[in-house]
Amino acid sequence: MLKLNCQYIPNMNLLLYYHTLRHLKIKQIYFQIRHRLCRTRKKRTPGLSVQQKTGTPLLLSQWITKNRSLLPDCTFLFLNIKAPFIDWNNEQYGKLWTYNLNYMDYLLQPDIPVDEASGWINKFIDESSDNRTGWEAYPIALRGINWIKFISVNHLLISHADLIKWNASLYAQYWQLYHNLEFHLQGNHLLEDAYSLLWGGLYFREDKFYEKAIWLLAKELNEQILPDGAHYELSPMYHTILSDRLLDCINALKHNPRFEGQEFVLSFLIEKAQLMVGWLDAITYKDGTIPLLNDAAYNIAPAPQKLFVYARLLGISWTVRTLKESGYRKFITNTFEMILDVGNIGPDYIPGHAHADTFNYELRIDGKPFIIDSGISTYEKNVRRQYERETQAHNTVRVAGQSSSNVWGGFRVAQRAKITYLKEERNSITARHNGFRQLGVEHQRQFNMKNREITIEDQLIPAKGAKGINYIHLHPDVTILSVNTDSVKTDRGTISFSGADKVWIESCEIAFEYNILIPTKKICLAFINQMQYTIRHNIQ
Repeated sequence: MLKLNCQYIPNMNLLLYYHTLRHLKIKQIYFQIRHRLCRTRKKRTPGLSVQQKTGTPLLLSQWITKNRSLLPDCTFLFLNIKAPFIDWNNEQYGKLWTYNLNYMDYLLQPDIPVDEASGWINKFIDESSDNRTGWEAYPIALRGINWIKFISVNHLLISHADLIKWNASLYAQYWQLYHNLEFHLQGNHLLEDAYSLLWGGLYFREDKFYEKAIWLLAKELNEQILPDGAHYELSPMYHTILSDRLLDCINALKHNPRFEGQEFVLSFLIEKAQLMVGWLDAITYKDGTIPLLNDAAYNIAPAPQKLFVYARLLGISWTVRTLKESGYRKFITNTFEMILDVGNIGPDYIPGHAHADTFNYELRIDGKPFIIDSGISTYEKNVRRQYERETQAHNTVRVAGQSSSNVWGGFRVAQRAKITYLKEERNSITARHNGFRQLGVEHQRQFNMKNREITIEDQLIPAKGAKGINYIHLHPDVTILSVNTDSVKTDRGTISFSGADKVWIESCEIAFEYNILIPTKKICLAFINQMQYTIRHNIQ
């Protein structure tokens, strides 16, 4: 996601790049340079000349089925955008839409005929020489697992000629992946590469794929999964996706003993799955949904309940984790269900899915969403993407018009907020961050939780006339009944405040899913130095 184009260097903000690049690991910089130097001279289908190898279908338990994306009229529905097939590289609906086309999840739709799915596989192979997107590492990784699943379930219905053709292409794709692992990106991309290589190793009984996979999995899972079980990029959506894929690997390993010592690999993956599922269980709301934090949206990852069922099917048990290292905390009473963030934005060297949302929170009253995150609607580098990552799109404080972390360029972060103080008591959390240090202040927020009321106190330290704005985003179903100088009353709860110099309501849009914006309202509270507000349940 780092793109340095020399022709723009004279005009770009070098300080912005400095504060972005200085957090990267040396190996990231090395692989970024290597990736960019090499990609222009790579053959798009370098592996097609690789010696052919026959794959062996895998025995598998039922996995979580994918969303229906191939429609009866031969159009595709990805990210809530319906469009016909044009070619494998068509990006008029965005890069992520094109990626989804090349993942080929639709091969595993419950209602797809085998001959129709086979037609799409053959089409992909026949048009490979012109397919730039499909031969990138990430689509190869996801598509490889999909092809192996499809072949394993339907191999008796697939012609011998097609199997030979598909195995040749798939083996070539895995060699392409093997030689182009995404060390330059790290994070979820590299972990997905490792997951897929494991599948490729089992299917082809290929030692090199398998050995590289278990080396990567040991390294990356130990690094990427925090002690409390969270994936370190801190997106509940990506956490769920990666948990699902980890369960797929356990599924494949458990039922297909093909390598010496495989049982030890299986044991290691089960241990990590227990951590990840336990964290997901902790972060999931009572209604079965996830908080929409850090590039999270609905209907992309499997629903948590489906993942819990899948884990149990594989014989995996877990305990609900105590949220700690991820920075998230959960507060539950008979009235409230609240998830708040008092942690850093994520690993310094890979903040691509991070938002400037330090001390953000979501709140439900009587099981109904009340205060919500703005969510994410797009990965395109546009005004909307920039807004959704800024502080003003979250339930926290912006100072002097600046975000707490300097998000930019779609997936980049320059200067970022760091937690400098954290004190936790039974029903109270106080934290401070330095995201506004360039303005000479730190933001301190205290959450005080009771059964029927929650008080949030904000201070800008030291108090030198610093001007802040507190944002509170209401769920679209919430109705504002009255607005006064000291309170906003809604049909679900009342927000009373003190220390606010100005109060106003802004119209805004939030996203529960990609490419769908829903109008709602946010409360804006301007203050100097210090203010507090209390959220009370409306007693019926």
